[in-house]
Amino acid sequence: MQKEIEIALAPEFIYDTEYLLNVGSKQLKLDKNRIKGHHIRKRSIDARGRQVLYRLRVVFFIDEPYTPEIFSTTIKKVDNAPIVIIIGAGPAGLFAAYRCLERGLKPIVIERGKAVQERRRDLARINRDGVVNPESNYCFGEGGAGTYSDGKLYTRSNKRGDVQKVLQIFVQHGATDDILVDARPHIGTNKLPHIIEDMRNCILSHGGEIRFDTRVDDILESFGQARGVRTSNGETIHADHVIVATGHSARDMFALFRRKGWLVEAKAFALGVRIEHPQTVIDQAQYHCSTRHENLPAAYYSLVEQVQDRGVFSFCMCPGGIIAPCATAADEIVVNGWSPSKRNNPHANSGTVIQINLEDVPASASDPFALLDFQQKIEQQAFRLGGGQLVAPAQRMVDFVERRVSSSLPENSYKPGTRSVDLNEVLPDFVHQALRGALPLFGKKMKGYYSNEAILVGVESRTSSPVRIPRDKDNLQHPHVKGIYPCGEGAGYAGGIVSAAIDGINCVDAIRL
Repeated sequence: MQKEIEIALAPEFIYDTEYLLNVGSKQLKLDKNRIKGHHIRKRSIDARGRQVLYRLRVVFFIDEPYTPEIFSTTIKKVDNAPIVIIIGAGPAGLFAAYRCLERGLKPIVIERGKAVQERRRDLARINRDGVVNPESNYCFGEGGAGTYSDGKLYTRSNKRGDVQKVLQIFVQHGATDDILVDARPHIGTNKLPHIIEDMRNCILSHGGEIRFDTRVDDILESFGQARGVRTSNGETIHADHVIVATGHSARDMFALFRRKGWLVEAKAFALGVRIEHPQTVIDQAQYHCSTRHENLPAAYYSLVEQVQDRGVFSFCMCPGGIIAPCATAADEIVVNGWSPSKRNNPHANSGTVIQINLEDVPASASDPFALLDFQQKIEQQAFRLGGGQLVAPAQRMVDFVERRVSSSLPENSYKPGTRSVDLNEVLPDFVHQALRGALPLFGKKMKGYYSNEAILVGVESRTSSPVRIPRDKDNLQHPHVKGIYPCGEGAGYAGGIVSAAIDGINCVDAIRL
């Protein structure tokens, strides 16, 4: 017999199996010796009360041997199978390729950037010298933007597909099984590259192909049907099914669709700044303590407020994290955040943004690139005010609200460096006003948040794509060209690693041979 119950444990007991069994047997009202094993199905932290607790959903095996939950998937050799071209090796592209193996299709993945380990040199140059390789950076390369700019796996996309399957595949390729039970699963930027490499080797060993340092310059089409692609290396690859999973920073792919007269649309996105605090401030506020217990992770927060009928919200919060330079061109500033698996850096950062709607940029009614142009101009203005070499414009929080240029800036994690400016010169006025109204309100919700020890770093502008490549809701193909499957974040159908992976799987499942 199996019974699932919820158990609450203080942090000091979270790794004490004997204590867990004692609590479980007491709640089940049975002799502890009748419990032959247990399985933790879900684990979360409840910090709502003065006493911080772990809440666990635990399955107990009573009077029967423990049987572990086994995940298995069948992948096939596909050397001579029908070809599916996948543009982009981010999570959408890699999971699409993996799903091809399950379906007996041959994936050919084309990635403009470098293999995951080779990307490190380009990232080092970005952080050390402020030099961006437009083909290999935090956004472009094997694993996509998520590989070196976080590894958070939290998603609300349960209705889009099998979240647990995505997590299981990550575990199968080297992730710890903690991600299967944690309410906010996280791999960590230090571990994700090895997992991506293992997935790549699996794809290659089963007959799939991956081309690195290869940009798709054209998608071939005849009589409304995809026929393949032409690459920057001069190669033509023929196939009737092309999955476009290029990510939200591949602006040249949007331009290709526009040049060919294929439908693209303006899409709302979010814009703001990265806000960084000392992690101790967040820990003390969230855990109601002076010092975080060693069995508790660096604390997380999620904040939202309505200001002048606009939602202002935290996004992609990185406990124990680092602010990363994520520009894809030499004349722009884009920031994001990431955390290592231990989340043990001294800072906590979060994107703090508002949604930019089509009506905010009136030209978007007739120009599908209007929001993209709007986004790009702000990134370029941030670069100019930073003064070059990816130095980012920044301001202390209270100074920002009170419209005062900071006389100095606090120590922070953004490696290319920060420069004190008035962020009102970077952000559109309505964004600036909404942020100024929201930050003191956030401070009322979370002790210590509203402080001049916090720094605002601009700009957080790549939360999602400002362009959507439309697709039919049933067959997931572009309405103008059969066999083209717009996919993932870049096409406007995902918002993170897991949702992008699910969308990659769904696009392959939509293929009918």
